[in-house]
Amino acid sequence: MTHAALKSHLFLIGYRGTGKTTIAQLLAEQLSCDWIDLDAVIEETAGKTIRGLFSAGGEALFRDWETRSLRQSIEDANQPEVISLGGGAILSKENRGMIAGAGRCVWLTATPSTIAKRIGADETSGERRPALTELSPTEEIQSVLRKREPIYRDVADTEISTENRSPEAICREIVAWLQTL
Repeated sequence: MTHAALKSHLFLIGYRGTGKTTIAQLLAEQLSCDWIDLDAVIEETAGKTIRGLFSAGGEALFRDWETRSLRQSIEDANQPEVISLGGGAILSKENRGMIAGAGRCVWLTATPSTIAKRIGADETSGERRPALTELSPTEEIQSVLRKREPIYRDVADTEISTENRSPEAICREIVAWLQTL
C-alpha cells in the first residue's frame, strides 16, 4: 500500500498498553506517511511529562493540553498521518468530533491482565503517567475500561485485538481493512 492509499488521518485509540505507539510507527512505515504519538506531542509542547501536567493542574489541565495538541496536529498536517492517541483522548466530545471529522479510527484492544503486564514491563510508564485510581493495576484497568469501552466502541470504525499477536500481524490487518474502504 502506498502513501496515496491513506486518504485521511488514521487514529489509533485504546487503553494504554494496547500497542498504539508501536503499531503507529509500523503503519507509518508501511503506508509511507508520518506518524504522531499525541502524548509525546503534549509532553514536548508543554515541557512537562503527563504526570507533571497532572501534578500541576490535575486531569483538567492535561485534557486541555490533549485537545489543543490534537487540534494543532490535525491542522498542521500537510498530508494524512497515523495518529496514536492517549487512552483517555476519547473522553472529550470535542476530541471525538475532531477524530470523526478528520479520518478513520481503529480501536486496539487487549485483556486487562495483558495490559497490566505490558504497562508493568514499560520502565518509563510509571515515571511519565500517573495512576488514575487507588486500585491495583489490573483492577484500575478493569474499572476504567468499563467506563471507556462504550465510548471507544462509538468512536471506532473498527476494533482489532492485539492479544497474543505480533505488531506486524496487526498492521497487516489494519492495512487490509484500509484497502476495503
